[in-house]
Amino acid sequence: MSPSPTATVSPSGPGCSAIEGNLAEVSDQPVGTALSQLSELSKLSEAVKKAGLEEKLDSATDITLFAPDNKAFDAIPKEAQDKLMANKEALTKLLSYHVVTGKKAPSDLVEGATLKTMQGGSLTVKGSGDNLTINDAKIVCGGVMTSNATVYIVDKILLPH
Repeated sequence: MSPSPTATVSPSGPGCSAIEGNLAEVSDQPVGTALSQLSELSKLSEAVKKAGLEEKLDSATDITLFAPDNKAFDAIPKEAQDKLMANKEALTKLLSYHVVTGKKAPSDLVEGATLKTMQGGSLTVKGSGDNLTINDAKIVCGGVMTSNATVYIVDKILLPH
């Protein structure tokens, strides 16, 4: 028996414990706003605001966001981070590469699946269960629900090819 569309799926993955306390708060908020509620995603939230994408994400219907956590941003040298944050066009392109159309359930993310991004590129799913990667980023917490999106927290920033 498949769950009804209104059933909430509990997020799963090793990185979920860091955000468990905030899940109820974000479930009824649109994704652009919800990012600011999750401390693990504060750098992504700041980048989304700098790129002017918060409203676009909030008004989108049924999207999936592969959200790099703060550690993913910290892996980029500070100088490169600052340069990226100052370049709205490059930042918008990069962030749009993390968004795909449709609320993707964990069951949609199967080995070899290709997902088209808002930026126009594509992402490839590898692995299964709690060992899923999108391109070369590991999903550390998958299936976080907001009012208009499913969020998968990843450990690397996805770079368009």
